[in-house]
Amino acid sequence: MTVFFEEPVYLLLLWLAVMSTALFFLMGADKRRARRGSRRVPEARLFLLAFLGGAIGGTLGMYAFRHKTRHWYFALGFPAAALLQIAACVFLKVKL
Repeated sequence: MTVFFEEPVYLLLLWLAVMSTALFFLMGADKRRARRGSRRVPEARLFLLAFLGGAIGGTLGMYAFRHKTRHWYFALGFPAAALLQIAACVFLKVKL
């Protein structure tokens, strides 16, 4: 029997879950700020969090809150990064 955190794929899944949850709620907060006209989250920060592991949550948040969906670089970039992150998990699971 292996411990959950001994396999790299499970650590990666945990990391992706934490980052995705954070970016999901950050997308909602940024949408709320946009409606109120208050200070926004920079787009570079949203992309940084997406590429650091939050792309799945960012993609879900983008469509759940209808936020940044008109920007082609978000509409293509977030799902592409999410696919890469899913592929990394699959690769680690199959390879190890």
